Amino acid sequence: MKALLYHVPGLSDVLQYIDVPDPTPGARDVIIQVAATALNHLDVVQRNGWYQMPGMTFPHIAGMDVVGTVAAVGRDVSRVKIGDRVVVDPSLSEVPTESKLSGMGDIYGALGVIGATVAGGYAQLCLVPETHVHHLPDELSWHRAVTFPTAWLTAWHAIFEIGKLQRGETIMIHAAGSGVSVAAIQLAKHAGATVLATAGTDEKCQQAKTLGVDFTCNNRTSDVAAWARNITNGSGVDMVFDHVGPALWAQSMFSLKPRGRLVNCGNTTGDTATIPSLGFMFHMGIQILGSDPYRYSEFAQAWKVFIGGNFQTPIDSIFHLSEGAAAQEKMQSNNFFGKILLEP
Repeated sequence: MKALLYHVPGLSDVLQYIDVPDPTPGARDVIIQVAATALNHLDVVQRNGWYQMPGMTFPHIAGMDVVGTVAAVGRDVSRVKIGDRVVVDPSLSEVPTESKLSGMGDIYGALGVIGATVAGGYAQLCLVPETHVHHLPDELSWHRAVTFPTAWLTAWHAIFEIGKLQRGETIMIHAAGSGVSVAAIQLAKHAGATVLATAGTDEKCQQAKTLGVDFTCNNRTSDVAAWARNITNGSGVDMVFDHVGPALWAQSMFSLKPRGRLVNCGNTTGDTATIPSLGFMFHMGIQILGSDPYRYSEFAQAWKVFIGGNFQTPIDSIFHLSEGAAAQEKMQSNNFFGKILLEP
Protein backbone atom coordinates (compact mmCIF):
# COMPACT_ATOMS: atom_id res chain seq x y z
CA MET A 1 0.00 0.00 0.00
CA LYS A 2 0.95 3.66 -0.30
CA ALA A 3 1.53 5.61 2.91
CA LEU A 4 2.77 9.01 3.96
CA LEU A 5 5.28 8.55 6.78
CA TYR A 6 8.46 9.87 8.36
CA HIS A 7 11.45 8.21 10.00
CA VAL A 8 12.75 11.17 12.03
CA PRO A 9 11.14 14.40 13.28
CA GLY A 10 11.64 17.56 11.26
CA LEU A 11 10.06 19.98 8.82
CA SER A 12 7.43 18.87 6.36
CA ASP A 13 10.08 17.63 3.94
CA VAL A 14 10.69 14.59 6.17
CA LEU A 15 7.34 13.20 5.01
CA GLN A 16 7.73 10.43 2.42
CA TYR A 17 4.98 9.05 0.17
CA ILE A 18 6.16 5.49 -0.38
CA ASP A 19 5.12 1.85 -0.65
CA VAL A 20 4.98 -0.09 2.62
CA PRO A 21 3.74 -3.61 3.46
CA ASP A 22 -0.02 -4.03 3.87
CA PRO A 23 -1.14 -4.57 7.48
CA THR A 24 -2.53 -7.98 8.42
CA PRO A 25 -5.27 -8.43 11.04
CA GLY A 26 -5.12 -10.27 14.32
CA ALA A 27 -8.00 -12.52 15.32
CA ARG A 28 -10.20 -9.57 16.36
CA ASP A 29 -8.85 -6.90 14.05
CA VAL A 30 -10.15 -5.42 10.83
CA ILE A 31 -8.34 -3.74 7.96
CA ILE A 32 -9.92 -0.48 6.81
CA GLN A 33 -9.58 0.72 3.23
CA VAL A 34 -9.19 4.39 4.05
CA ALA A 35 -11.61 6.77 2.34
CA ALA A 36 -10.42 9.90 4.14
CA THR A 37 -8.44 11.08 7.12
CA ALA A 38 -8.49 14.48 8.84
CA LEU A 39 -5.51 16.46 10.10
CA ASN A 40 -5.06 17.39 13.74
CA HIS A 41 -2.52 19.72 15.37
CA LEU A 42 -0.85 16.72 17.00
CA ASP A 43 0.18 15.51 13.53
CA VAL A 44 2.26 18.65 13.07
CA VAL A 45 3.48 18.82 16.67
CA GLN A 46 4.83 15.25 16.61
CA ARG A 47 6.32 15.57 13.14
CA ASN A 48 8.22 18.68 14.23
CA GLY A 49 9.44 16.86 17.35
CA TRP A 50 7.99 19.46 19.72
CA TYR A 51 6.21 16.72 21.66
CA GLN A 52 5.71 13.01 21.16
CA MET A 53 3.18 10.80 22.90
CA PRO A 54 4.57 8.02 25.11
CA GLY A 55 4.92 4.87 23.05
CA MET A 56 5.28 6.57 19.67
CA THR A 57 7.71 4.73 17.40
CA PHE A 58 9.31 5.34 14.00
CA PRO A 59 8.64 5.17 11.14
CA HIS A 60 5.36 6.90 11.93
CA ILE A 61 2.13 7.02 9.93
CA ALA A 62 -0.10 9.76 11.35
CA GLY A 63 -3.87 10.22 10.97
CA MET A 64 -6.09 9.82 14.04
CA ASP A 65 -9.38 10.46 12.23
CA VAL A 66 -10.18 7.58 9.87
CA VAL A 67 -13.23 6.53 7.88
CA GLY A 68 -13.45 3.85 5.24
CA THR A 69 -14.65 0.43 4.19
CA VAL A 70 -13.85 -2.85 5.92
CA ALA A 71 -11.49 -4.63 3.50
CA ALA A 72 -10.46 -7.65 5.60
CA VAL A 73 -11.36 -9.20 8.96
CA GLY A 74 -9.65 -11.45 11.49
CA ARG A 75 -10.90 -14.98 12.10
CA ASP A 76 -12.91 -14.11 15.24
CA VAL A 77 -14.47 -10.82 14.09
CA SER A 78 -18.24 -10.74 14.54
CA ARG A 79 -19.24 -7.08 14.80
CA VAL A 80 -18.57 -6.03 11.20
CA LYS A 81 -18.15 -7.63 7.80
CA ILE A 82 -16.22 -6.88 4.63
CA GLY A 83 -17.81 -3.96 2.80
CA ASP A 84 -19.19 -2.18 5.88
CA ARG A 85 -18.72 1.60 6.01
CA VAL A 86 -17.19 2.59 9.36
CA VAL A 87 -15.63 5.33 11.46
CA VAL A 88 -12.69 4.54 13.75
CA ASP A 89 -12.35 5.24 17.47
CA PRO A 90 -8.59 5.96 17.66
CA SER A 91 -8.13 5.66 21.45
CA LEU A 92 -6.88 2.16 22.22
CA SER A 93 -8.39 1.60 25.65
CA GLU A 94 -10.36 -1.60 26.29
CA VAL A 95 -8.91 -3.41 23.27
CA PRO A 96 -9.43 -7.21 23.38
CA THR A 97 -6.35 -9.35 23.87
CA GLU A 98 -6.95 -11.06 20.52
CA SER A 99 -6.11 -7.81 18.74
CA LYS A 100 -2.60 -6.91 17.62
CA LEU A 101 -3.20 -3.51 19.25
CA SER A 102 -4.02 -4.78 22.74
CA GLY A 103 -2.05 -3.87 25.86
CA MET A 104 -1.92 -0.11 25.22
CA GLY A 105 -4.96 0.99 27.21
CA ASP A 106 -3.39 2.85 30.14
CA ILE A 107 -5.44 6.07 30.17
CA TYR A 108 -2.88 7.88 32.36
CA GLY A 109 0.23 6.23 30.92
CA ALA A 110 1.34 5.11 27.48
CA LEU A 111 -2.14 5.17 25.96
CA GLY A 112 -2.11 3.83 22.43
CA VAL A 113 -3.75 6.04 19.81
CA ILE A 114 -4.22 5.14 16.17
CA GLY A 115 -2.38 7.77 14.15
CA ALA A 116 -0.49 9.10 17.18
CA THR A 117 1.44 6.13 18.58
CA VAL A 118 0.61 3.40 16.03
CA ALA A 119 -0.05 3.57 12.30
CA GLY A 120 -3.04 5.67 11.32
CA GLY A 121 -4.97 7.03 8.38
CA TYR A 122 -2.18 8.62 6.31
CA ALA A 123 -2.25 5.42 4.24
CA GLN A 124 -4.45 3.38 1.94
CA LEU A 125 -5.06 0.74 4.64
CA CYS A 126 -5.33 0.92 8.44
CA LEU A 127 -5.34 -1.79 11.13
CA VAL A 128 -8.06 -1.35 13.80
CA PRO A 129 -9.56 -3.54 16.56
CA GLU A 130 -13.10 -4.61 15.65
CA THR A 131 -14.28 -3.08 18.94
CA HIS A 132 -13.12 0.32 17.75
CA VAL A 133 -15.14 0.71 14.55
CA HIS A 134 -18.68 2.06 14.36
CA HIS A 135 -21.09 1.83 11.46
CA LEU A 136 -21.83 4.84 9.24
CA PRO A 137 -25.41 5.42 8.14
CA ASP A 138 -25.74 5.24 4.35
CA GLU A 139 -26.68 8.91 4.14
CA LEU A 140 -23.62 10.11 6.06
CA SER A 141 -20.77 11.23 3.79
CA TRP A 142 -17.15 10.30 4.31
CA HIS A 143 -16.23 13.97 4.62
CA ARG A 144 -18.74 14.69 7.35
CA ALA A 145 -17.95 11.51 9.28
CA VAL A 146 -14.16 11.91 9.25
CA THR A 147 -14.40 15.22 11.10
CA PHE A 148 -15.90 13.45 14.11
CA PRO A 149 -13.46 11.27 16.11
CA THR A 150 -10.74 13.44 17.62
CA ALA A 151 -12.39 16.87 17.58
CA TRP A 152 -15.87 15.87 18.68
CA LEU A 153 -14.78 13.40 21.37
CA THR A 154 -12.30 15.90 22.80
CA ALA A 155 -14.99 18.57 22.94
CA TRP A 156 -17.67 16.18 24.25
CA HIS A 157 -15.49 14.93 27.10
CA ALA A 158 -14.23 18.38 28.09
CA ILE A 159 -17.59 20.13 28.04
CA PHE A 160 -19.86 17.48 29.51
CA GLU A 161 -17.80 14.92 31.43
CA ILE A 162 -15.30 17.40 32.90
CA GLY A 163 -16.97 20.82 32.68
CA LYS A 164 -20.53 19.61 33.43
CA LEU A 165 -22.09 22.24 31.15
CA GLN A 166 -25.77 22.79 31.92
CA ARG A 167 -28.65 24.19 29.88
CA GLY A 168 -28.89 27.96 30.34
CA GLU A 169 -25.21 28.45 31.20
CA THR A 170 -22.80 30.68 29.30
CA ILE A 171 -19.62 29.26 27.79
CA MET A 172 -16.70 31.02 26.07
CA ILE A 173 -14.84 28.99 23.43
CA HIS A 174 -11.45 30.03 22.07
CA ALA A 175 -9.96 29.41 18.61
CA ALA A 176 -13.37 29.20 16.97
CA GLY A 177 -11.90 28.14 13.63
CA SER A 178 -10.27 24.94 14.91
CA GLY A 179 -11.95 21.57 14.51
CA VAL A 180 -12.32 20.96 18.24
CA SER A 181 -13.84 24.40 18.81
CA VAL A 182 -16.22 23.99 15.87
CA ALA A 183 -17.41 20.83 17.61
CA ALA A 184 -17.57 22.50 21.03
CA ILE A 185 -19.64 25.39 19.68
CA GLN A 186 -22.27 23.10 18.22
CA LEU A 187 -22.39 20.74 21.18
CA ALA A 188 -22.81 23.66 23.59
CA LYS A 189 -25.61 25.17 21.50
CA HIS A 190 -27.28 21.76 21.24
CA ALA A 191 -27.14 21.55 25.05
CA GLY A 192 -28.91 24.89 25.41
CA ALA A 193 -25.98 27.12 26.39
CA THR A 194 -25.23 30.67 25.33
CA VAL A 195 -21.99 30.58 23.34
CA LEU A 196 -19.32 33.28 23.20
CA ALA A 197 -16.49 32.52 20.78
CA THR A 198 -13.12 34.14 20.13
CA ALA A 199 -10.87 33.84 17.11
CA GLY A 200 -7.73 35.44 15.74
CA THR A 201 -9.31 37.21 12.75
CA ASP A 202 -12.55 39.04 12.01
CA GLU A 203 -13.16 36.62 9.14
CA LYS A 204 -13.06 33.63 11.47
CA CYS A 205 -15.42 35.41 13.86
CA GLN A 206 -17.90 35.86 11.02
CA GLN A 207 -17.56 32.21 10.02
CA ALA A 208 -18.17 31.14 13.63
CA LYS A 209 -21.52 32.90 13.60
CA THR A 210 -22.71 30.51 10.87
CA LEU A 211 -22.34 27.70 13.43
CA GLY A 212 -24.78 29.33 15.84
CA VAL A 213 -22.42 31.37 18.02
CA ASP A 214 -24.26 34.08 19.92
CA PHE A 215 -21.36 36.55 20.31
CA THR A 216 -17.87 36.72 18.79
CA CYS A 217 -14.65 38.58 19.59
CA ASN A 218 -11.31 39.01 17.82
CA ASN A 219 -8.88 37.85 20.52
CA ARG A 220 -5.92 39.55 18.80
CA THR A 221 -7.40 43.06 18.89
CA SER A 222 -9.81 43.04 21.88
CA ASP A 223 -9.67 42.74 25.66
CA VAL A 224 -11.37 39.37 25.86
CA ALA A 225 -12.13 39.52 29.58
CA ALA A 226 -13.69 42.99 29.34
CA TRP A 227 -15.73 41.88 26.33
CA ALA A 228 -16.99 38.74 28.10
CA ARG A 229 -18.01 40.70 31.18
CA ASN A 230 -19.76 43.29 29.04
CA ILE A 231 -21.74 40.61 27.20
CA THR A 232 -22.76 38.99 30.50
CA ASN A 233 -23.72 42.29 32.16
CA GLY A 234 -20.68 42.17 34.41
CA SER A 235 -21.18 38.70 35.83
CA GLY A 236 -18.73 36.68 33.71
CA VAL A 237 -19.15 33.33 31.98
CA ASP A 238 -19.85 29.98 33.63
CA MET A 239 -17.19 28.12 31.65
CA VAL A 240 -14.24 28.72 29.37
CA PHE A 241 -13.32 25.95 26.94
CA ASP A 242 -9.62 26.36 26.18
CA HIS A 243 -7.01 24.49 24.19
CA VAL A 244 -4.92 27.55 23.31
CA GLY A 245 -3.05 27.70 26.62
CA PRO A 246 -0.83 30.59 27.79
CA ALA A 247 -1.75 33.11 25.07
CA LEU A 248 -5.26 33.55 26.50
CA TRP A 249 -4.86 32.06 29.98
CA ALA A 250 -5.15 35.25 32.03
CA GLN A 251 -8.03 36.61 29.98
CA SER A 252 -9.79 33.29 30.32
CA MET A 253 -9.56 33.35 34.11
CA PHE A 254 -10.73 36.96 34.41
CA SER A 255 -13.71 36.20 32.14
CA LEU A 256 -15.18 33.75 34.66
CA LYS A 257 -17.96 34.38 37.15
CA PRO A 258 -17.62 33.21 40.78
CA ARG A 259 -17.10 29.42 40.82
CA GLY A 260 -16.61 29.47 37.06
CA ARG A 261 -14.78 26.61 35.37
CA LEU A 262 -11.74 26.93 33.13
CA VAL A 263 -11.57 23.63 31.23
CA ASN A 264 -8.33 23.04 29.36
CA CYS A 265 -7.65 20.30 26.82
CA GLY A 266 -4.61 21.62 24.95
CA ASN A 267 -1.47 23.71 24.83
CA THR A 268 -1.25 25.09 21.30
CA THR A 269 0.66 28.24 22.32
CA GLY A 270 2.94 26.64 24.91
CA ASP A 271 3.07 24.25 27.84
CA THR A 272 3.56 26.73 30.68
CA ALA A 273 0.82 29.08 31.91
CA THR A 274 0.91 31.49 34.87
CA ILE A 275 -2.02 32.03 37.19
CA PRO A 276 -2.39 35.82 37.00
CA SER A 277 -3.84 36.20 40.49
CA LEU A 278 -4.11 33.60 43.21
CA GLY A 279 -6.28 36.05 45.13
CA PHE A 280 -8.81 36.25 42.30
CA MET A 281 -8.73 32.49 41.92
CA PHE A 282 -9.41 31.56 45.54
CA HIS A 283 -11.67 34.49 46.37
CA MET A 284 -13.88 33.81 43.35
CA GLY A 285 -13.70 30.04 43.71
CA ILE A 286 -12.34 29.63 40.19
CA GLN A 287 -11.96 25.99 39.13
CA ILE A 288 -9.17 24.98 36.75
CA LEU A 289 -9.98 21.60 35.26
CA GLY A 290 -7.78 19.48 33.03
CA SER A 291 -9.65 17.38 30.49
CA ASP A 292 -8.12 13.91 30.48
CA PRO A 293 -8.56 11.27 27.72
CA TYR A 294 -12.13 10.29 26.91
CA ARG A 295 -13.37 6.86 27.94
CA TYR A 296 -14.22 4.01 25.58
CA SER A 297 -17.95 4.18 26.33
CA GLU A 298 -18.14 7.87 25.40
CA PHE A 299 -17.41 7.32 21.72
CA ALA A 300 -20.64 5.44 21.05
CA GLN A 301 -22.63 7.98 23.09
CA ALA A 302 -21.23 10.97 21.23
CA TRP A 303 -21.47 9.23 17.84
CA LYS A 304 -25.20 8.58 18.40
CA VAL A 305 -25.76 12.28 19.14
CA PHE A 306 -23.64 13.34 16.13
CA ILE A 307 -25.42 11.19 13.55
CA GLY A 308 -28.81 12.10 15.01
CA GLY A 309 -28.27 15.86 14.83
CA ASN A 310 -27.75 18.41 12.11
CA PHE A 311 -24.14 19.02 13.07
CA GLN A 312 -21.59 20.22 10.55
CA THR A 313 -17.86 20.76 10.52
CA PRO A 314 -16.72 23.07 7.73
CA ILE A 315 -14.21 21.45 5.39
CA ASP A 316 -11.47 23.98 4.71
CA SER A 317 -9.63 22.01 2.06
CA ILE A 318 -8.96 18.51 0.72
CA PHE A 319 -5.54 17.24 -0.37
CA HIS A 320 -4.43 13.99 -1.94
CA LEU A 321 -2.41 11.86 0.46
CA SER A 322 0.72 12.48 -1.60
CA GLU A 323 0.26 16.21 -0.87
CA GLY A 324 0.21 15.72 2.88
CA ALA A 325 3.23 17.96 3.41
CA ALA A 326 1.36 20.91 1.89
CA ALA A 327 -1.69 20.08 4.00
CA GLN A 328 0.39 20.10 7.19
CA GLU A 329 2.05 23.37 6.21
CA LYS A 330 -1.41 24.91 5.83
CA MET A 331 -2.40 23.67 9.27
CA GLN A 332 0.79 25.03 10.80
CA SER A 333 0.13 28.44 9.21
CA ASN A 334 -3.21 28.58 11.07
CA ASN A 335 -4.78 29.94 7.88
CA PHE A 336 -7.78 27.62 7.83
CA PHE A 337 -11.28 27.23 9.27
CA GLY A 338 -12.68 23.82 10.15
CA LYS A 339 -10.91 20.65 9.04
CA ILE A 340 -8.24 19.83 6.48
CA LEU A 341 -8.68 16.40 4.89
CA LEU A 342 -6.48 13.90 3.08
CA GLU A 343 -7.76 11.33 0.58
CA PRO A 344 -5.65 8.37 -0.60
